[in-house]
Amino acid sequence: MDNAGGGPATPRGVIGARPRGRFEIPAIIVIGILLLAALGGGAASLYREFYSPRAFVMHYLELLHDRRAAEALAVPGVAVDSADLEAAGLPATASEALLRPEALTPLMDAAIVDESVEGDVTRLTVSYTAGGYAGTTTLSVQRDGGSSLLPRWRFARSPLAVMDLSVQGSMRFSVNGFEVDKRQVSIDRADTDPTADVPLLVFSPGLYSVAVDTAISATPGVAVLADAPLAGIPIDVQAEPTEEFIAVVQQRVEDFLSSCAEQKVLQPTGCPFGFTVRNRIDGAPDWSIVEQPVVTVVPDGAGWRIPSAKAVAHIRVDIRSIFDGSVRSVEEDVPFRVDGAITVLPDGTASILVGGQSD
Repeated sequence: MDNAGGGPATPRGVIGARPRGRFEIPAIIVIGILLLAALGGGAASLYREFYSPRAFVMHYLELLHDRRAAEALAVPGVAVDSADLEAAGLPATASEALLRPEALTPLMDAAIVDESVEGDVTRLTVSYTAGGYAGTTTLSVQRDGGSSLLPRWRFARSPLAVMDLSVQGSMRFSVNGFEVDKRQVSIDRADTDPTADVPLLVFSPGLYSVAVDTAISATPGVAVLADAPLAGIPIDVQAEPTEEFIAVVQQRVEDFLSSCAEQKVLQPTGCPFGFTVRNRIDGAPDWSIVEQPVVTVVPDGAGWRIPSAKAVAHIRVDIRSIFDGSVRSVEEDVPFRVDGAITVLPDGTASILVGGQSD
């Protein structure tokens, strides 16, 4: 039906309809912006999670937590050579014996608590718990070379440290339960000075407990936290003699003195006691030990010594006078003192040299 103006009537179904073209372009722009924002946010999240300095450091800490020592050592910037150690003022001959799973204590609750950038170096401070001890360590990271599209990182300063270990009283010790012999980790091998310090590379951060537990000597664990990259960590451990060892030394001393008493002479050879007379003796003297010494053992450099201890021998002897030929029987206690030196041999046995003198 035509309208009053004579033109065609507008169909009822499209009354009020508006053109759509003018709104399509702004909608596309908004959607594009939202997509770009989502992609940017995803890329940023992906970067933080996998490709940032934080991600690099957390990966290293996770390897230590899982005791994956070989993989941790392969992380760029971790391994060092003698030149690196010398430049840091550390022993160039430090052993790698402890860079293994058996010597690691898992890190717990590791988290990055601070981050700063100085030039091309990013410094990240991490907090953690190792063996029940809380600690913090600052690690330095820088971009690794290469033309890769994704960023790569390496430690600007190796997180390894050197434990300068002095263990007196034993050639063998353990670190976090891993057994070590000084002769295996020293460059001098069999000629190792038992009193010399042993430099050992360790992962940082990490807790290391050093203990001695042998048949001869023992000590409670001495724990130290390696919490600084390329730092020296001095540890002094003095082993103490075991009760079993002291009992063995006591028996050896008693056996030695008993053998001395079997000599039928006034001055038993190589023994710490004797008896002097001005006349002649009539028959062989008879010795006995009436008071054995109470032996103790104390550290003495690489070995041990027996401090001076009192003892008493008893002699029975007939003495003939050179003037009138008369014979008289003499019984007398002879006090003396016992000491000694103990050397631990390469096979782990002990050589005990007993000495002493008459009071």
